[in-house]
Amino acid sequence: MFKNLMKRKPPVEAEEMIVEITGMTCDHCATSIEKRFEKEIGILSKEVSYKAGKGTFSYNPDRISKDSIIDTINRGGNYKVVLGTNGSSGSSESNQYDLIIIGGGSAAFSAATTANDLGLTVLMVNAGLDFGGTCVNVGCVPSKHLIRAAEQIHRAQHSPFNGVAGANPKFDFKATIQQKKELVSALQKKKYLDVVDGLENITILEGWAKFVDPHTIEVNGKQYKGMKFLLATGATTNVPDIKGLKEIDYLTNVSLFEMEEQPKHLIVLGAGYIALEIAQAYHRFGTKVTILHRSERILRKQTEDITDDLTSHFRNEGIDIRTNVSISEFIKEGDKVLAHTNTGIVEATHVVVATGTKANTFSMDIEKAGVETETSGHIRVNDRQETNVRHIFGAGDCTNTPAFVYTAAKEGKVAVNNAFKSAGDKVDYTGLPWVVFTDPQIAGAGMDEAEAEVAGIPYETSVMPLSEIPRAQAALDTRGFIKLIRNSETDKLIGGRIIAPEGGELAMQISLAIKAGMTVHDLADMFHPYLTLSEGVKLAAITFDKDVSELSCCAS
Repeated sequence: MFKNLMKRKPPVEAEEMIVEITGMTCDHCATSIEKRFEKEIGILSKEVSYKAGKGTFSYNPDRISKDSIIDTINRGGNYKVVLGTNGSSGSSESNQYDLIIIGGGSAAFSAATTANDLGLTVLMVNAGLDFGGTCVNVGCVPSKHLIRAAEQIHRAQHSPFNGVAGANPKFDFKATIQQKKELVSALQKKKYLDVVDGLENITILEGWAKFVDPHTIEVNGKQYKGMKFLLATGATTNVPDIKGLKEIDYLTNVSLFEMEEQPKHLIVLGAGYIALEIAQAYHRFGTKVTILHRSERILRKQTEDITDDLTSHFRNEGIDIRTNVSISEFIKEGDKVLAHTNTGIVEATHVVVATGTKANTFSMDIEKAGVETETSGHIRVNDRQETNVRHIFGAGDCTNTPAFVYTAAKEGKVAVNNAFKSAGDKVDYTGLPWVVFTDPQIAGAGMDEAEAEVAGIPYETSVMPLSEIPRAQAALDTRGFIKLIRNSETDKLIGGRIIAPEGGELAMQISLAIKAGMTVHDLADMFHPYLTLSEGVKLAAITFDKDVSELSCCAS
């Protein structure tokens, strides 16, 4: 007789789940819910009580999940599971949560506050950047603070008014950076940490999360289970593979904004919005700046009229922009860094890498959750923020959606509502406004000509130079233009692009007009306050049919 040496898998212990169910009006409702589980594999026993308003389920967790049980109850009819700490689906064990959020930025905090309002138990896991994410720590807040400080210096030095003489203001670089740090710390506390402290159902955990299976993560050696997940891990600088780059102690926006000693000469790699904002601000601080860019144009996703105009303004300030540059190697020689390029050697003291971003989906074993990503690593989500895995959602810069702090916040909220309320909410990016905080600023909303062409929309454009706008004339600053794009068949506004000092303040006006389905005639017919930059939008609308330069300043 042969001995059976095969190891048998130990039997799985049954788990019990008690949920509060709303929508039942009689005992027949309770029976109807029980019948829904008769063919569900993995359900060991079920008991639903109309009087108690609860359902008790014993199940095999290897065959059916809590998520599936809840979805079965919620599917069709008026029955809904009430989730949260009071009679919720959550286990009494401390390592099980209704929602696990991986990330600590805008999308994560928006999702956490939404989930708390629903009474859900939430675990927020964060690593890398401090809580608050890119925007408050190393992105929007510090960069715009430094940009404004640099503008103060530039405007003091360059007065266009005959009666106002330019002057060199006293400038302390270290004090400027320290003030930036104080601002970041104050906003991080007020807008993020203090907010979470007031949410009773939110648990914060610092550490790197890795998936063990689709419902389990491991952080600092301990496992945590979630019924639903939100991936909101953000993005980080995409560092190119250039020989010697890793050996020269390169900077990114993260490390640059922490330096209290002013760099003498920066090489800026890249010419996207982050690169250009850094380049101009530090140039105005007095640092010599050289932009090295591999493409033919800066801001290459924008049309040539925008990029050419901004390039001329940068060069007029003295910023060295070099395009069509390929770099073969970086070499460190004492206090100098040498960039060997196809056009010669460029010498500097520091190198800032601003060549785009990559999604923070690496080193988290995301494949164990079964979540699909783009080749870039960005998580694929639909307009409901759903991934290909039913209980896992994504939001913010780690997904294949527009990478803005305000879109991330919206996406986080939508994800939670769809995950737990089956709300069917969608994120609509129609007329999405955006701004590049250079000087002059680049701003837009809706489509440009190239996007209209791809979409098959017949279009016409109207361009209003700031030299024809009374506000700009009075301010003696006529840099830039306002461009509107309309559907030539319907007259509806479909997009706008602006290059102007403080041009970003016009983006929302154009966005609202697009969202409301306004025609160009509607825009031209509206009252706009005289001697405001917004009047330029009206003039650009009129320009579709008239030559504004030949009209009075009260054109209508």
